[in-house]
Amino acid sequence: MERTMGVEEEFLLVGADGGPVAKASEALESSETARAVASPHGKGAGALETEFMEEQLETATHPRRGLSDLAGEIRAGRARAQAAADRVGARVAALATSPLPFEGTTVPSLRYLEARARFGLTAREQLTSGCHVHVAVADDTEGVAVLDRIGPWLSVLLALSANSPFWQGEDSGYASFRSQVWARWPTAGPTRAFGSPQAYHDSVAALVATGTVLDQNMVFYDARLSARYPTVEIRIADVCLEADTATLLAALARALVETAARETADGLPAPELHTELLRAASWRAGRSGLSEVLLSPRTWRPVPAHDAVGELVAHVREALADSGDLDDVTELLGRLWAGGDGAARQRAWLAEGDGDARHVVERAVAATHA
Repeated sequence: MERTMGVEEEFLLVGADGGPVAKASEALESSETARAVASPHGKGAGALETEFMEEQLETATHPRRGLSDLAGEIRAGRARAQAAADRVGARVAALATSPLPFEGTTVPSLRYLEARARFGLTAREQLTSGCHVHVAVADDTEGVAVLDRIGPWLSVLLALSANSPFWQGEDSGYASFRSQVWARWPTAGPTRAFGSPQAYHDSVAALVATGTVLDQNMVFYDARLSARYPTVEIRIADVCLEADTATLLAALARALVETAARETADGLPAPELHTELLRAASWRAGRSGLSEVLLSPRTWRPVPAHDAVGELVAHVREALADSGDLDDVTELLGRLWAGGDGAARQRAWLAEGDGDARHVVERAVAATHA
């Protein structure tokens, strides 16, 4: 099948002082751009939406086959979010955590308020912004076979997207501290191999039956079957500082899904998954991003980040070539290596601004719309 891909991005709304501002609902109420664009894949594709916090806006692309079409829509979504923010005197920044201290304001929906009451500080501090990539699958059988094969590679996607070094006004020491905050949720993180759609759905039902989470939408696996679309949803990444990196992430995610589907069709067995190793690999990626070592998805031994990314590209090279994405991915990776991941750039901007986090936000706003 010719696989479509779509991207959801969450952004911070920031004010003139660089700090998060609780104006998402107001921005959408005053903006015609919040209306959903009709899509055969479901209501909401192409729309602006609120997220868990009033200090956030979320965009979503339509399903796209061509990488250039997707890149254009990612940029258009960022512009659409800024147009809504303009109406309330705010700006949109692709920052996965705020460089300045904040107190999050939960969107006043019954579901979100219930989550805030049930999960306490975990919910109150959940002002984090991620990037989710949806890749089309034929059905749940193919989708679960994909989930059972892509787990070892997801930590590399996190490292590529790492864009959250600061937390409550301090350097966290992590490239993706969002991943640490997100890991507080009881259902977040890597999963075992399921083997069948029934086993997958049973695992989701069992978690909901514990009464720990509100519903199946709070099963926050790093990658899961979408409850709304016929897709695998890869959820591990930070929101990317630049649209180019989000485009790169989508291309690699689609190639991972296609490679896994081909392995299934060829009768190759799924790898043996050890969730403790998957979790360690994700922690390592969140700690250092592209600046130090990662765990090799093949050997689970530390290797330079460049080598781990090279392993990923080699793994999906045939799928990238067949989709026509290989040259674009090579170019986008070259730009990312040259400029550094989002975390490295934010730290450089902090030094450039003599330790003033407001300078980081200013530079981030510009990069968001570059």
